[in-house]
Amino acid sequence: MPIISLDDILASLEIEEIGSGRYTAANVPMEHRRIFGGQLLAQAVAVATYTAPGKQVKSLHVTFPHEGDLAARVEFKVESIQDGRSFATRWIVATQNDRPVLTALVSLHIEETGLSHQTDAPDVAGPDAAVATDLDMIPWETRVVDGVDLADREVGPARLAFWMRAPTLPVDPMVHQALLAHATDLTLIGTALRPHAGLSQADSPEHLATAVTTHTLWFHRPFRIDDWLLVAQESPCAAGARGFGLGHVFSGESAKHATLVASFAQESLIRQR
Repeated sequence: MPIISLDDILASLEIEEIGSGRYTAANVPMEHRRIFGGQLLAQAVAVATYTAPGKQVKSLHVTFPHEGDLAARVEFKVESIQDGRSFATRWIVATQNDRPVLTALVSLHIEETGLSHQTDAPDVAGPDAAVATDLDMIPWETRVVDGVDLADREVGPARLAFWMRAPTLPVDPMVHQALLAHATDLTLIGTALRPHAGLSQADSPEHLATAVTTHTLWFHRPFRIDDWLLVAQESPCAAGARGFGLGHVFSGESAKHATLVASFAQESLIRQR
């Protein structure tokens, strides 16, 4: 079963202004001591959107300098770098007791029309043919293509595709963007471990030290996370105790008629003990 709840994630997106350029929000409770990076990604989306009315996040470039502590509330300090008619830029530093746990450079944009093209979605079966799988940090419906299990230590290609769909949610685009940001933090380390015999995400933290160090996310088009989304990702490289991963997110119930709505990239620490 998921170890966090959707209601708690939604509650963590309720931003409280506590001073000029200073904000806070609740942590997502769970059994672990460390804050899940996806929480901070989602909150960065929420905070940036809160400070730029009429615009939506189009990209965020994040570092995680230190791990977060669930026992301490996070404070978000926001600097307005740019406020134009079409674009806005925010620099966000999230701290606990003056110790940074996230930095984020966030670009926001009004909705506009223009040129359009996209890469094709991978040729995979639809959600009805995928295997219902519990991805514990994603507390909504997830179905993995070909039933890949990231806890399996058998060698496999450094790829993963899964479908996901949340229950019906409010219309606010920020909520859908924030929840997708949360979800993109979870599975790239496990994907990077698939080509390596005898290793899986299940070996952390006993035999592997793993942590996301940087994460970038781009939102290309509007979408709803309470409709089916296909998350297709791969790890092109692991080297120097670091894993690198890329992913695309498509909307639609068929890969043949899917619309590319977001992309993400991540670098992580993967160190054998």
